Amino acid sequence: MHFFQKRLRLPAVSRGFHLITDLLVAELPELEQLQVGTAQFFIQHTSASLSINENADPTVRHDFEQFFQRLVPENAPYFRHTQEGPDDMPAHLKASLLGHAVSVPISRGELALGTWQGIYLGEHRTHGGRRWVVATLMGQ
Repeated sequence: MHFFQKRLRLPAVSRGFHLITDLLVAELPELEQLQVGTAQFFIQHTSASLSINENADPTVRHDFEQFFQRLVPENAPYFRHTQEGPDDMPAHLKASLLGHAVSVPISRGELALGTWQGIYLGEHRTHGGRRWVVATLMGQ
């Protein structure tokens, strides 16, 4: 059994849902060494998320953003955690709803995602900045 772990820096992106599958794979040449295993990706932030969904039609990512903006609106009168701006508490809630980690099988040196699947970075802050993801590969 082999284990690899790297801390990967993602570029700063605007608020919304962004496909990052290719960015992650490009930083993980160790994937090619594994015939079978699991890749886990964990984002080290409380106002951004990781999820897996549609990788082909960009309107899906747009619709995700519209849905979550309506589900957890900014400036809700019941939010008390507002010192960092009106997008801060909503960003924490969205990140909790979507999650901070995804696991993907590894098969023959590649992520075994479905044909129409990709890994999303959910950036829930207006100016979130660069994000860190810890990638852990396990397999043989």
